[in-house]
Amino acid sequence: MTTRAFGLPILVLSGLNLMVVLDGSIVILALPRLQEQMGLSSSGSAWTVTAYGLTFAGLMLLGGRIGDMYGRKNMLILGVSLFTLASMVCGLAQGEAMLISARAVQGAGAALAAPSAMALVVSTYAPGRVRNQAIAIFGSMVAVGSVGGLVIGGALTQLDWRLIFWINVPIGALIVLGAVYKLHGSAHHRLPLDVRGTVLGTLACACLVFGATEGPEMGWGSWFIIGSLVAGLVLLVVFVLAERLAENPVLPLTLFHDPQRAAIFAALLLGSGVLGAMTYFVAQFLQNIIGFSPLVAGVASIPFTLGAGVGSGVASQAVTKVKPRWLYAASGVLLGAAGLYGATLDSSAHYFPTLLALLVVAGVGVGIVIVVAPLCLLVGVPVSDVGPLSAIGQMLFNLGTPLAVGILSPVAASRTLAMGGRTGRAANMTPHEITALSSGYTLVLFLCGIGAIAVGLFGLILRYTPEQLAEAQDAEKESQQS
Repeated sequence: MTTRAFGLPILVLSGLNLMVVLDGSIVILALPRLQEQMGLSSSGSAWTVTAYGLTFAGLMLLGGRIGDMYGRKNMLILGVSLFTLASMVCGLAQGEAMLISARAVQGAGAALAAPSAMALVVSTYAPGRVRNQAIAIFGSMVAVGSVGGLVIGGALTQLDWRLIFWINVPIGALIVLGAVYKLHGSAHHRLPLDVRGTVLGTLACACLVFGATEGPEMGWGSWFIIGSLVAGLVLLVVFVLAERLAENPVLPLTLFHDPQRAAIFAALLLGSGVLGAMTYFVAQFLQNIIGFSPLVAGVASIPFTLGAGVGSGVASQAVTKVKPRWLYAASGVLLGAAGLYGATLDSSAHYFPTLLALLVVAGVGVGIVIVVAPLCLLVGVPVSDVGPLSAIGQMLFNLGTPLAVGILSPVAASRTLAMGGRTGRAANMTPHEITALSSGYTLVLFLCGIGAIAVGLFGLILRYTPEQLAEAQDAEKESQQS
């Protein structure tokens, strides 16, 4: 095992984590430019984000188990290679279908590589201070990627939107080379793979999101849309039945027998959806309604991420002193207030202090959920089950954004079209059309506020104590040392 935290191995592993997180947010600020230059539709914009998130979250658990079976180093190299090639295709895309397909392949590559990366951090570094330092560096890439995605995405879009994808090519190549020469392989464990469950679950989500996203443009009465929604519901039922019979289910249904844990799963999914949808639609509002350039919009969005960091820091200290139900309630109040107030905005809104305060308040609320929910998941869980349960929580958290963006984009589009407006780039719109576009965005922010209040209500179900959360923190640390 490696006895120094700083060196090429952690650069490779944390670089992968940074690239995967970065790609989830870097594309958001480029969407108005894509609408303008590629003729990307409203639903196409949503699918550019959703296609990546669905395959990433939907295949993450399967990717982790494939890594256990065939070697984590091997799967990391394969996943990064796939991600890198798909990034090149995204940058070369000549149409909506080509771009969205390549984004889905990017997500699949990330799902293969990301679970193995965290496992390799634990297996590469010696237990104790060195491993803790490596885990801290690896984890910090989430925050760096969230902020960096906004700034880098805005800056590169100013030059050429294709650069936001092509930047992954040299980074991915360096990660593959570093992994080949500096990472050590892991033991293989022959476990049964729940391929059936993974495919059914991912297809069910894809059909439901497709029907909801394409409904406004194709017409809700279209047999294609109705068929997609019905197929999604049927696949969801079949998925649940298949998981009950699977030898090693990708989503063990027994986890939902505890009403408190079920509430936490729901809060994770809904909370991440609120986070992703607010980030997505605020970025559109800043560019299409306020008139910010991609770079300025990226910089202007940073307080949201910084607020999340503040909320996470406060929650990390508070969980051992305050009951989690009250922390959940606080996050629901903050996010609900931000969303409901955001619903009152229009093109006359000023960034300072109005939008700045909204972004910071919303960020703090999200930061609280990010810390409290994963710890609540681990209350009363044996150390041996911490890893699998954390992976399921991570999958649900990553699934929230693509589902929320996919479902709420048609809601915004329907409101805009109903008011006589049109979707897409606002550059050539009349004042009335911009007002209609703004109304669609603010309706979604209102729904995000309602969703945030629901997150707080889910939290009130919890009866955990600060002492139990402190024990969960210890179990999480112990699992990382083992």
